[in-house]
Amino acid sequence: MPDLIAQGPRPDQRWRRALVDGVPTKLGRDAGVWSVPWDQRISRHHCEIRLRGEELEVRRLDSARNPIFVSGREQQQFKIHPSDHFVIGETTFTFVVDRAQVGREGPAPLEEQTFSAQYLQRVRYRNAEQRLEVLSRMPEVISGATTDAELFVRLVNLVLSGIPRANVVALTNTVADAAGIEHIQVLYWDRRLHSGGDFQPSRRLILEALEREQSVLHVWNTAGSTGSGNFTMSDEADWAFATPISGEACKGWTLYVAGRYHGHAGLAATPSDPTDLREDVKFAELVAALVAALRQTEQFRKRQAVLSNFFAPAVMGAMQSADPELVLTPREADVCVMFCDLRGFTRTAQRSADDLLGLLERVSRALGVMTHQILEQGGVLGDFHGDAAMGFWGWPLVQEDAVDRACRAALAVRREFELAGRTPGHPLADFRMGMGLASGRAVAGRIGTVDQVKVTVFGPVVNLASRLEGMTKLVQSPILLDEPTAAAVRKRVPATTARVRRVARVRPYGTDGHVEISELLPPADEPGQMTDEQVRQYEEGLEQFIAGQWTEALETLHGVPARDRVKDFLTVFIAQHGRTPPQDWDGVIPLSSKG
Repeated sequence: MPDLIAQGPRPDQRWRRALVDGVPTKLGRDAGVWSVPWDQRISRHHCEIRLRGEELEVRRLDSARNPIFVSGREQQQFKIHPSDHFVIGETTFTFVVDRAQVGREGPAPLEEQTFSAQYLQRVRYRNAEQRLEVLSRMPEVISGATTDAELFVRLVNLVLSGIPRANVVALTNTVADAAGIEHIQVLYWDRRLHSGGDFQPSRRLILEALEREQSVLHVWNTAGSTGSGNFTMSDEADWAFATPISGEACKGWTLYVAGRYHGHAGLAATPSDPTDLREDVKFAELVAALVAALRQTEQFRKRQAVLSNFFAPAVMGAMQSADPELVLTPREADVCVMFCDLRGFTRTAQRSADDLLGLLERVSRALGVMTHQILEQGGVLGDFHGDAAMGFWGWPLVQEDAVDRACRAALAVRREFELAGRTPGHPLADFRMGMGLASGRAVAGRIGTVDQVKVTVFGPVVNLASRLEGMTKLVQSPILLDEPTAAAVRKRVPATTARVRRVARVRPYGTDGHVEISELLPPADEPGQMTDEQVRQYEEGLEQFIAGQWTEALETLHGVPARDRVKDFLTVFIAQHGRTPPQDWDGVIPLSSKG
C-alpha cells in the first residue's frame, strides 16, 4: 500500500500515513492529520502531494518559507518513486509501497516463551525513566485521536518509541467468521527504517497470544547465528512477540512487536535467552493495559453522549450512581407533570406550505425552548406528542422542590415566547405556548410494550396535566395549574419567583367531577403583569361568581384591567346566561370541549 513516512530528528517525531490515488493532500506544520508539528522550518501549509499510480507528485506552495530538497538539490515541483525521499527542514519524507499481510501459520519458532502477569510484575526496568516518559504520553495519545485511524498511528509510533530494539510494530485485529475461521487484519503498522519488502507478521504467534490471553514470544533466529532464513519470518525479524489488548473496547486487538538481535539501529547483540526481551514485553503489556482502560473510558463517554440524547441529565446521573435496571424499573412516585403545546402551528403551516423544511426548523426550535427549560430545571422529558412536549419532576430521585422547578420552567418558556412575539422577524414570533401543570401520585420509569419502551410517567395526574393544557385555549391563560400544584406554589414558592390566581371551578368535557383551576403568574415586578391588588380583585369577583352573585361579580371584575383576557372567561359565561345563574347553579362552569 502506498504510504508517506515523515521522520524528524528524534525517534518519536514520526508518522506513516496512507496515500489515496488522485487525492491532493497538503503537508505542513498545521495541516490536520498530515501535520508535522515538531519542525519549525516547515510552514503551516508547505507543499501539496498527489499520488499518481506508482509516482508521487510534490509541489511547493507559495506560502512555504523554506525550500524542499531532493537528492541534495532544491526543487519546486517534482515526482518521486517508491523508496525515494525528500527533505524539508529537519524532516525526511519517504515514499514507500509495501504491504502487511498475515500469511499462513508460518514456521515454528526455535524458542517460545509465554509471560504471565505475575512474572512480569517482578521484572525491573533498567531504563525506567525513559519507559515512564513514553507511558506518560498515553492519555494524550488516546484523547487526542479524533478517529480510530489516528489512534492506530499514534499508538504504533509510541510503541516504536518505547522499544528501541523493535524494527516493526503492528496493531492487529482478529475476528472469527460464521464458520469459526479466524481472520487477522493489520489495522496499522510501521517499521523503524524503510528496508523495502512486505511485512508478514506470524499468524501462529498472534493466535497463540489471543488463545492464552498472555504475551507470547517467538524466536526464529538466535543471536550469533548466521541467519539462514529458514526460521526467520522476514529479514527484519529474528524475534517477535504478541501482546493481546483485553477488554470489550479492544476485543481481538493485539500488539505485535518484531526485531533483530543485530538490529538496523546498531544495537549490540543480545544473548539467545528470550527472557532478555522481558522488559520490552512488560512495556508492551503496560501499553496494552493503558490502551484498554483509556479506550474503555472513551467508549463509555461516547455511549454517555449518545444516551444523553435519550435520557435527561437527572436520569443519567441516577444511572451512574445506581444499577440502571433498578433506576428504570417502574415505581410509584410523587411527581409534578407539565404539558406544553405549541399554538399557531396550523395557521403557520398553511402559510409555509412552500417551505416545509423551514417550518420544521422553526417548530424544532420552538420545541427546543420547551425541552431546554425542562432539562435546565432538572426535569425529565417524558414524551413528545406532535407539536407538544411533556416533562415531569420528582423521579428518578425525590425532589422536594418539584413544583418550584416546574413553575420556573413554565415561566421561562412563557417569557421566551413573549419576547419572541415582541421581536419582528423572530422565527418564533408566530407561535404561542399553552401549558398545564398537575401534581400527584403516578408510576414513572421504563414503560411500554415488549416491542418498544420509553422512560415516561403514567397515571391520572398525567391526563389532568394534558387536560389543563387544553383548557388554556378556552380560558385564554398561558399556564394553568390544578389545586395541589397551586397550593404548593402558595406555600413553598416565593412571590418573587411565581404567583397564583384562582381562575374558576370547571367540569372538564366528558366528566362528572369538577376541578378548581388556577393561573401561574410571573412576579408582579415584571413589566406588563397584574398587580397583587388586581389579582385579589379578580379572586373576589370569582367568589361572588361562585356564590351566584353575578351582578356584584361583574362590577368587581370591571376593576380588573381590560387587557386581562382570563376575566372574559367569567364575564362571557355570565352574559350567555343573561346575567342570571341557572336554578341548579353549583359554581362550576361545564366545558363544552377539551380545548
